[in-house]
Amino acid sequence: MTGLIEVFAYRNTWLLFVIPGGLVGCVLTFSGLWGVPFLTTVYGLSPVFSASLTSSLLVAWALGSPFFGWLSDRLQNRKRLYIAGCGVALIGWMVVTLIEQLPLGVLVSILVVTGFASGSMIISFAFVKESVPIRLSGTVAGVINMGVMTGPMILQPAVGLVLDNMWTGNFSNGVRIYDAAAYRSGFSIMLAWIGISFLLLLFTRETKCQQMVE
Repeated sequence: MTGLIEVFAYRNTWLLFVIPGGLVGCVLTFSGLWGVPFLTTVYGLSPVFSASLTSSLLVAWALGSPFFGWLSDRLQNRKRLYIAGCGVALIGWMVVTLIEQLPLGVLVSILVVTGFASGSMIISFAFVKESVPIRLSGTVAGVINMGVMTGPMILQPAVGLVLDNMWTGNFSNGVRIYDAAAYRSGFSIMLAWIGISFLLLLFTRETKCQQMVE
C-alpha cells in the first residue's frame, strides 16, 4: 500500500492511468461488443463479415503494439509518438462513428489503421516505469494495467445504456435493433474518452527513454 500511494505522487502516473483506457476502451467496446450490430444494422453487412472486420481491427491492434514499442525505443521518445498514435486513432473513430455510409473499402481501411494506431497504448508501460523510482516499476505497471482495463469495463455498459435510452422499439428475432442516430450517441462516449486521452498526453512529462527518478 505504501508503494501504491507513492507511485501516485508522480504526475505521469495519474495521467497514464487514464490515457490508455480511452484507446483500449474504444477498441474493445467496438470489436468486443457493439461493432458487429453496428455494422450489420447501419451498413447492412453480414454478421460473418462484420465479425471478420472487427477481428481485423483487433489483429491490427496486436501488430501495432510491438511496432510502437520498438519505434519508441529507437527514437528515444515516448510522448510525441504516443500523441501521434492517439491522434490518428481519435480521427479514425470520429470518421467511423460520425460519418454515415462510408464506402466499404474506406471503412475497412480506416478500421485497420485505427486499430494499428491504438497499439500506441503499449508505450504507457515503459513511459510510466521511467517516471517513478525503478523499485516501484512492478507496482506502477499494475496500476497502469488497471487503468487499461477500466476503459472497456466502463465504456461497454455505458454505450449500451445510451443505446437503450435511444431505442425506438424495433426488434429482430427478439433482439433490440438500434438506428444510426442511437449508435452515434452511444459511440460519442468513446470519442469523449479518447479525446480526453489525447489532451492528457499533452501534459505528460517526456522521459526520453531514461529513468527520470532514481
